This record gives sequence, structure tokens and C-alpha cells, in this order.
Amino acid sequence: MLYHAFARASRVALSLATLVPAAAAAQTGTAPPAVDDDFHSRDAGVIVVSAQGLRELDILAGTSVVEGVELQRNLDAQIGEVLTRLPGVTATSFTPGASRPVLRGFSGERVRVLVDGLGTLDASNTSDDHAVSLEPLTLERVEVLRGPAVLLYGSQAIGGAVNLIDKRIPRRVPDESVHVDALARYDSVNDSASLAGSVDAPLGGGFVVHADGSWRSAGDLRVPGYVLSRRLRADVLARAAEEEAEGELADAEELRELAEQRGRLPNSFVDTWSANAGVSFFSGGSMLGAAVGWYDTRYGLPTRPGAGHHHHHDHDHDHDHDHDHDHDHDEHGHENVTIDLRQFRADLRGELMLGTGAIERLITRVGYSNYTHTEFEGDEVGTVFDVHGIEARAEFVQNRAGALRGSFGAQYYARDFQAVGEEAFVAPHRTSQVGLFALQEYDLGAAQLEGAVRWERTGVVSSPLGVERQFNALSGALGLSVDLASGLRVGLNGTRVQRAPSGEELFSDGPHVATQAFEIGDVDLRKEKAWGVEGFVRGQLGPAQLSAAVYHNWFDDFIYLRQTGEEEEDGLPVFVYQQDGARYFGVEGQVSVPLLRQDGFTLLADLRGDYVRATLDDGSPVPRIPPLSLLGALEAQAGIVDARVEVQWFAAQNRVAAFETPTDDFAFVNASLAFRPFRGDRNVTVLLKADNIFDAEGRRHSSFTKDFVPLPGRNLSASVRLSF
Repeated sequence: MLYHAFARASRVALSLATLVPAAAAAQTGTAPPAVDDDFHSRDAGVIVVSAQGLRELDILAGTSVVEGVELQRNLDAQIGEVLTRLPGVTATSFTPGASRPVLRGFSGERVRVLVDGLGTLDASNTSDDHAVSLEPLTLERVEVLRGPAVLLYGSQAIGGAVNLIDKRIPRRVPDESVHVDALARYDSVNDSASLAGSVDAPLGGGFVVHADGSWRSAGDLRVPGYVLSRRLRADVLARAAEEEAEGELADAEELRELAEQRGRLPNSFVDTWSANAGVSFFSGGSMLGAAVGWYDTRYGLPTRPGAGHHHHHDHDHDHDHDHDHDHDHDEHGHENVTIDLRQFRADLRGELMLGTGAIERLITRVGYSNYTHTEFEGDEVGTVFDVHGIEARAEFVQNRAGALRGSFGAQYYARDFQAVGEEAFVAPHRTSQVGLFALQEYDLGAAQLEGAVRWERTGVVSSPLGVERQFNALSGALGLSVDLASGLRVGLNGTRVQRAPSGEELFSDGPHVATQAFEIGDVDLRKEKAWGVEGFVRGQLGPAQLSAAVYHNWFDDFIYLRQTGEEEEDGLPVFVYQQDGARYFGVEGQVSVPLLRQDGFTLLADLRGDYVRATLDDGSPVPRIPPLSLLGALEAQAGIVDARVEVQWFAAQNRVAAFETPTDDFAFVNASLAFRPFRGDRNVTVLLKADNIFDAEGRRHSSFTKDFVPLPGRNLSASVRLSF
């Protein structure tokens, strides 16, 4: 009796949840058909995108999906590092424990990282040393979304969006009485051990429950050669000579020891665990689901030689507080900086089928987060960041009316940010936003006309400063694409985007560890405005799969940090947020060609590349723009075995801003072997991989820490993924 009463109550709750005006629209539509448990789909021509409007209309100029064996092959501690082999994508690579995606040279406030269509509701967009609060081990799929339709997610997605799809809210009823997924992995480069598992079980009556968890422990990173770049190393040795000339022999010796560090990156450990639980109720084509989750990570921040977190503590205190790590001091007696990050998150997802009228269905999505991270210097608490956020979407998906189809909806977002401590460089503030959006497509036969529009009202209030700013932003996009007889689709998109400045850009005033700078915001900043045009081609060209794009963005009132030439008392250079015109030009592409197909054996050639050039109106380069990169690979597929060898090359970046250093070119050679002894419902994937086989030194120009945080050296890894 109780069970049936609960079922009836759930049906009522389903209807109510999808009618709440503030509810959020999930970016996925009806629950997709059960995915084959064989993680490596052979159909490279089919891309399934979960984002609702995008899957329905296929308006994007470029969409990349990472799943199955490719996701298993590229797993890392942070989502930024998972995606770096995709065209147009790199990462901030601040430290192994904190790395966010960089899309087309854009990062931070111009790239949205989403969990099933909603923001991560953390502080990763505030600073590059803050981790993205989601464990890649538990992901089912990652979608990199570019083009005008990302307006569905907000004007912050000028550069694009990364949509992370996990299984915390069940989307379908398993065929089995219990469905289990598990993953185990080991990496030699940092002695990393990782475990993850999930369980889905139907309870009958339309109910499905889910639980998952993960654990990761990684030591300090092994690196090729010296820890410091050759330019920074020369600078440190020169400073050592100066100290010696002034009679400061101890300081000179310490600087020389820093310059001679090699082989291992101190204080680069990562320890993480997560747990999630969810339940869904399905009735016909409708569903209602909810989930709660916990993410907990602790990781080290390597420190620039001669700089620190600028805490002025007495370091002779007794260390009687145990953080369960032996990373509190480096070999020179300095206090190491670590971040302890925790997030509780609750999510709601609803979908209500409305029939054959004008509206096919109503989709809702709500997320709430309570996020805290504490920066420690040794055992002492430095700065505590607290973020409380909620985001909600409601989307109405239209039934096709002749040649017209589309969707429209509303979004609400609120975020309270507070930082307390000696490095609280941003004043406490609250950001709230209401948005309305629509996405439509008109079918002209061989051509499709596509349009998107979004209006936002954003309020940013700092009570301690007595400052309140309100912004109205209107953004739009229009695109035309044509299907050619050859199997290709070509198109042209135009966009006009307006973005309100963030609280960090408005209210910063203090030392910032990630940039090693004293940052000063400007409460009078205006809206950032950009025009964009993009041409693309994608589809089948003979036996080859092709996707390529060329784009150009023109910014008015582009918000960026400019160095003033002054220094604060602690020696940090002063940077101020300013606005100027800017231009971004880029190309990116990927082509996959089968070289041989015979008796179940396929040999594929894969070529990817991208290039971005970004310039301010005064002719100076925009900082941290990634250089030209190319990736070439050969992949052999033979039944239950896949073997892949690839070379990824990054050109030198000598076109740098005044306060940047150039970055040398480098190339990594990688190889992997995937073995799948079973198919269907019982699936095992064993993957052996060697990255950076020749132990080459590499540094990412998009990283603030590139001169003292090199990329990993040679890594041998083994992983096993199970699904049954």
C-alpha cells in the first residue's frame, strides 16, 4: 500500500515539478535509448548530443563528444586535461589538481562548464587554482559545444560550453535487475590509483535507484628535466648570484637548489573522493528524478620560486594538526600551500510529455550547491572561500509545425560568494540572473535557417562595498546551412553577444595566488560586447569524416587584466581590469580517413589541428593564447582489439603579452591498446597506455604556472572498465 501511494504521489510531483516557473530545463530530452554497453561505438558518423535544443536542432557549427574507449583513454584528475586532444581545446593546467578547459583561446568567464546542462556552481571560474568540482571517473560522456546555440546556456559561453554527463539521476530503466559499472586505473607518472563504481537498479512501478562513488590518490608528479623552464631557471640563478654578491649565502644556496630541482614536481599531489545517490520515476514518456552528491578533494599548489601565498605567519609554530598528508613542508622548509575543497550538490530533473499540440514536452532542471574550499599554508588556514548557488531552467520543446521546430524557455541563477582570509582578493558579493531564450530552425529542404536569441538581466551586489550594478544583455545568432549532394553540410553563422562583467572583474582588490599579481577590479566596467562570424563544413567526404571551422570575433569593451608597471608592498606586480577592443581569429578541424578495410580489420588515419590569433586594439597580443597545435594518429581496429599511436605537436608561442614569457615548442608521442573480450550486456574493456613515450618536456602556454609546472613526463597506465 505504501509503495503504490508513493507511486501516485510521485506522478503528482512529476506534474508539479515540471510546471514550477523557476524550474530548470534539462538539456537532455526524452531519455535516450539504452546505450550499448560496448563502450566503443563503431559508428563514427553518429553524434548523440544530450543538450536538448542542440540534439533537437543540430544547429552547432562544431560538436565534439568524448565517450567510451576515448574517454577511458584520456581520463585525468580534472576535466580540463581530459579534453586536450580535441581540436580547439586546451587547458589551464594550473596544477594536476586544478585544470579547466580553454576553448578557442577563451577561458574563465567566457567558457561554461556544465553538469547535465547546469553550471558546476563552484569557484573554478573565479581563479585557475580552483578545481572543477566533478570527478571525471564517474562521467558517462563529455560534450564540447561551440557555435551560436550555446546561447541556450548563457552569454558567458562566448567561447563555448563543456557539458558533463553523469548518471547520478537515472535517465532510463535498466534491462537487468541490477546494472553495475566499475573502473580501476593506475598511472606510473604520479603513482596514482583510481577506483570508481556505480549501481542502477529498477524497483518496479517505474522507479530506478542509482548510487556511485569514486576514489583517487596521486602523489607528486614526475616531470622530464628541470622543474623550472629555462628562462625562469636562468632568472633564479641570476638572483642567486646577486644574493651571493651581497653576502646572503644561505639565500643564494636555496635559490640554486630551487633552480636545480628536476625529476619531480613538489607539492603536486591529488587526493579525491566522491559519492552520489539518485532516484527517478518513469511514467510513459515522462520522468522525475532527484539526486544528491558529495565531492571532496585535497591537492597541492606548486609555488613560483621567490613567491608564495604572501601569508605573513610565524612558521615556528608546532604542527599538531593532522591533515592526513605528508606534504606540509617542502625540502627547503617552506610552508606548502594546499587546497581542501568540498561540495554538496542536489539536483532535480523532470520531463513532462504534453502530447501533439504546439508543445511536445516541458523539461525542467534545478541544481543547488553548497561549496567551500580552504587554502592552507602548512597547517595554518589562509583563506576560506564559500559559494552557495542555485540554477534552474524550464524549456518548452515544440512539436514540428510544418517546416518550423524549436524550443524556448527561462533560466534563473543566483550565487553568493564570500572569501575570508589574508588573500581574500574579491569582496563578498551576490550575483543573480534571469534569462529568457529561444532557439528555432526552419527547414528549407536542402537548406536550414537557424536562429537563437537570449535576454538576460544580471545583478551584481557587494554589500560591504555598497555597490550595486544591474545589466541588461541581449544576444542573438543567425545561421544558414546547406546539405550538399556529396554528403557534406556547409554553413555560415553570425552572432552578437553581450556579457555582464563578473563579480571578480568588478570587485577584485588584493593579492591573487593564481596570477602571482595584485589584482584591482573596476566597479564601473561596462557590458562586454562581441560580434562573431563562423563558417563550417562537416560530414562525409567519400570515405572520410570531416569537420572544420574558421571563425572571427570582434569585441567591444573586452574585459582583461593589464599590468600597470607598479608593485605593491610585497613585491607583486599590479594588474587592473580594463576594457578595450579585441579581435580573435581561428581555424580548427579534424578528418578521419579509413586507409584499409578488410575482413573485419580497419586502419584509420586521424588528423586534428587548431590555431588562434587574438589581438587587442593597441596591437598587443591577448595573454595566454595557445599556439598552433597538430595531432596525427593511426588507429587499427580488429574485432575486440583497438590499437592507437599518435603524435601531438605544439608550436612555440613567441607572440606574448608584455608580462608573459615565450613558450617553447614540444611534441608528445602516445600509444594505447584496448582489449574487449566480451560484447553486449557483459562488457570488459582493458586498456594499456603509454603517454609521452620519449619523456619530452612540455609546457602549456595557456597556463599561469607553465614556467614552474611542466606537463607530466613518461606515463604508463593500465585501466579496466566493467559493465554488467
